[in-house]
Amino acid sequence: MDLNWQEMLFEFFGGLGIFLFAIKYMGDGLQKTAGDRLRDLLDRYTTNPLTGVIAGILFTVLIQSSAGTIVIVIGLVSAGFMTLRQSIGVIMGANIGTTIKAFVIGFEIGDYALPIMAIGAFLIFFFKRKMVHNVGEVLFGLGGLFLGLELMMKGMSPLQHLPSFTEMTLNVSNHPVLGVVAGTIMTVFIQSSSASVAILQGFYAEHLISLKGALPILFGDNIGTTITAILASLGATASAKRAAASHVLFNIVGTIVFLIFLTPFTLFMEWVSGVFSLENKMQIALAHGTFNVVNVILQFPLIGAWVFFLTKLSPGEDFSTKYKTKHLEDDFIEESPSIAIGQAKEEILRMGNFSVQGLEKTFHYLTFRNKQDAQEAYHIEDAINHLETKIINYLVKISSQPLSRQDSSRHFMLMATVRDIERIGDHFENIIELIDYHDEHRFQLTKDALEDISEMFLLTINTVKKAIEALDLNSDRLAREVIEQEDEIDRMERQFRKNHFIRLNEGLCSGHAGVIFVDMLSNLERVGDHAVNVADAILGKRI
Repeated sequence: MDLNWQEMLFEFFGGLGIFLFAIKYMGDGLQKTAGDRLRDLLDRYTTNPLTGVIAGILFTVLIQSSAGTIVIVIGLVSAGFMTLRQSIGVIMGANIGTTIKAFVIGFEIGDYALPIMAIGAFLIFFFKRKMVHNVGEVLFGLGGLFLGLELMMKGMSPLQHLPSFTEMTLNVSNHPVLGVVAGTIMTVFIQSSSASVAILQGFYAEHLISLKGALPILFGDNIGTTITAILASLGATASAKRAAASHVLFNIVGTIVFLIFLTPFTLFMEWVSGVFSLENKMQIALAHGTFNVVNVILQFPLIGAWVFFLTKLSPGEDFSTKYKTKHLEDDFIEESPSIAIGQAKEEILRMGNFSVQGLEKTFHYLTFRNKQDAQEAYHIEDAINHLETKIINYLVKISSQPLSRQDSSRHFMLMATVRDIERIGDHFENIIELIDYHDEHRFQLTKDALEDISEMFLLTINTVKKAIEALDLNSDRLAREVIEQEDEIDRMERQFRKNHFIRLNEGLCSGHAGVIFVDMLSNLERVGDHAVNVADAILGKRI
């Protein structure tokens, strides 16, 4: 039989493209529908590995991406908001949650793909309400998923008549390790375990491979999906690298166990499929779900051992508690609100010191262009946001208690101060983004411009540092020095703007580079303003 290779390849890769786009589009719609606080919920409801597993399942079902869940987990671990022990539970749950797509694909509703897409498009284009628009994205993505799958299956169908392909699948069936390698490579290549599992479902549905040959490929798909976690951990902290390694370890160990019992597992799946009359695609979905659920059950008791092993394997500083709150004890709120206010102040001082560190990392990034500095600054900014939320919530709880006039004034000033410090984090994040934009577009700041921005940057860092010290010591003298230095920052900003316009008129600086330069000056000047707000609070009322 002559095969039309061009038509087959066009249908297969075109279908794959539609499938990948549909998965992302559906996931984006689900994430928007679920709200913007998913990351905060993931952080909040992972106090132990068991709740972590449940959170990982639910989170992955909501965003339809185990890779997305694990990347967020690695970010939380890297920033110190989640321990390795907690993260392993979430990663296990994410592996279970991602099997939902395989079950959805197992339902034979491909004939309704186009009507589903039509309904989704109608909701997107003819309704302005955000929730309806998001539901439309979910439906459009769901229909596209089945359309892409149908095209892939149509493209693969003629392969069953190709002797060389039949011989290859027979070799895979006889050598399970080859199947694992094939599944791993395929998933690494297309960067989506859902897509590779869907392709496998198509192969099996078209009778291009036996169940015993398909299962090792399925195991390999699970190993291949760990590449996303590995890439996300590059350049991150030692804790983040351990979290990524736990994902790899989890799937490799599970694959080894299931390969040892491959024949019994195959017979079990054939028996279950016969009892419940499962379609071929649903058989693969059930095998995928069974692999991940049993894998979690087997390895959940070993989480402590994995933490010990991974810590020894990848030594380094553990950031799991570095950015956690240390002073916000709820017991003080009712027993002694005055002490609780003091505890909140101590936490604000920690937050202020982090803002200084973030500014220093940003300045190092501006000077040396070391990506590690930018990454650490982003982690610090995340930590500042996290601490702000915790401190504000703590101060709100204190406000429900009867406070003396002095404590009420202290409480009000701390509430304002914590917001000023949080804004400092926003500004150094803005500067990092400006630096990246400058480099991506290959703009060129002059040597004089870099010297100006460096001089203002160093003074700004010193001013913030002095403001935090003044807050710590309740020092009127230091607070006045902050105000004086901020006046100098304002003077610098005006002078350096003039210098920039002179360079611009002389043709020494490009307009685009100049805009970035002016935006950096503005951000630093705003940082100085927030430092002065802290100083004004100290001078207005001792806290």
